[in-house]
Amino acid sequence: MEQTANLAPNETQTIYEAWVTRYDTPTKSGRIAVRRRLRSLLELPRVSILLPTYNPDLALLEAALDSVRAQSYENWELCLADDASTDPATRPFLEGVATSDRRIRVIFRDENRHIAAASNSALDLATGTWCALLDQDDMLARDALAWVAFEIAEHPRARLIYSDEDKIDLAGARSDPYFKSDWDPELFLAQNYINHLGVYETGLIRTIGRFREGYEGAQDHDLVLRCLEQIRPEQIRHIPRILYHWRSAPGSVAATPAAKPYAKETARRALTNHLQRKNVAARVEACPENPEAHRVVYAVSEPAPLVTIIIPTRDRVALLRRCLGSIRGLTSYSCLEIIVVDNGSIEAETLEYFRQLEADSQARIISNAEPFDFSRLNNLAAAEARGEILAFLNNDVEATEAGWLSEMVSHAVRPEVGAVGARLWYADETLQHGGVVLGLGGVAGHPFLRMPRGHHGYFDRAILQRLCAAVTGACLLTRRTAFVQLGGFDEENLSVDFSDIDYCLRAAEVGLATVWTPYANLIHAESVSRGHHRTPEDQARFFREATYMQTRHGAALARDPFYNPNLSLQLPGYGLAFPPRLA
Repeated sequence: MEQTANLAPNETQTIYEAWVTRYDTPTKSGRIAVRRRLRSLLELPRVSILLPTYNPDLALLEAALDSVRAQSYENWELCLADDASTDPATRPFLEGVATSDRRIRVIFRDENRHIAAASNSALDLATGTWCALLDQDDMLARDALAWVAFEIAEHPRARLIYSDEDKIDLAGARSDPYFKSDWDPELFLAQNYINHLGVYETGLIRTIGRFREGYEGAQDHDLVLRCLEQIRPEQIRHIPRILYHWRSAPGSVAATPAAKPYAKETARRALTNHLQRKNVAARVEACPENPEAHRVVYAVSEPAPLVTIIIPTRDRVALLRRCLGSIRGLTSYSCLEIIVVDNGSIEAETLEYFRQLEADSQARIISNAEPFDFSRLNNLAAAEARGEILAFLNNDVEATEAGWLSEMVSHAVRPEVGAVGARLWYADETLQHGGVVLGLGGVAGHPFLRMPRGHHGYFDRAILQRLCAAVTGACLLTRRTAFVQLGGFDEENLSVDFSDIDYCLRAAEVGLATVWTPYANLIHAESVSRGHHRTPEDQARFFREATYMQTRHGAALARDPFYNPNLSLQLPGYGLAFPPRLA
């Protein structure tokens, strides 16, 4: 977990230790509750734990085995496959283990062919309906398999289950909790966040051809990618609990990601294969800000779709000049038109600028002098737009790179996507918009607010393309067909605040995703032209619209699927929740 600017690493560690003591340390009452719940289950599916070994540190392997033996859920089997270890102590140790418990089975391979082949040998031993993956020096939480069994019972159609994870050092100290998103296919292309604990329906693994040799270092990533081609998103379940402790030891991947330098290239090959099998026109590159992660660049069809950029404004002509100048002078995407919605400008310089824009065919001007209503102004312009893609832009936004619009269009044209947001910066190079988290600071908020450029955020969340519950309307793209289907922005109930959040939530209700991309970067002065809620009337309107959001979207606001309930809803987000919002 990347440390925040105002917390030193030791402070973050101290906070996590306190959190673990309070919320993730087994208690007598907690153990009783788990046993009682297990007794209530109608079925107890067998879970086969696949554990490949090669010259293991026997003390760490013993700890891993102890974590299996100590499971509160007892219907498991441990399938050990030794990949022709050269350490003479390994075989007698494993033979002794196999005789210690009838649920432990061991196979010794004659030839060393690395982890994929060894994992397949372990899979050959499996008789369970589910398989869980365990590395030779890691540990399972005591109730890991119990929580998996509960999830299977509650979601019998599930076929892939994953949990949160943390790291554990040689002294047993825990650190770096990764509290994950619910299923996010966009983020998974950038980062194998499923990782540990991963539990798979055994038949699914066998159907897709098992682990593939030649993909060592990214064999789990490749496995999930092939699983995705056979299952539906709702069959992927996330347990928001720490069920796996990843051993952080000198030379391990947990301690040093570069310990397997080939893994990132293997993962990109697996990602490329996956996109080709799905007939998705895209290429895979290294993430520019972290070469261990990945970027998928989607192609834009030729001819490129027309984009209508819609910009509401009122006077403050310098802002509009800078905005339009950056679009016309810098943006490489050329198939666009601009509509400026004038909301009652009266300054002579502004009106003259409008005349110049129209005379030079730089923009069309639509006038509406009624009191400011963000939703109405944008809806009026959308009705006049000719573009297949609608790009809603504030007049205090400035493009800073040529490819921002091409990047956003590449997502907006995807049929499963309803809205696309950009990464927006303040002029001082601190973050203004990195997506929206529901419930953060109230109805919804921007995580990582004011984080300096160059920081990656929580597990690279500020530098990787991903899904969000919502994005800001200061720079939002959507297909015209989606906009019409959803009835545009809600001008009846949301005139100024939350109309963008509402739009994204309504898109989700009809199955359309909201994508946030860090590869479209712009400057946003944020409310410099209109200001914040200063008058009593503004404050009353904000309260009224916030109340409407709670009434209309209360259930969604209470549980952002892309923000873990173990994380705090206090700004700037991604701190630990005291207490967690778990059911």
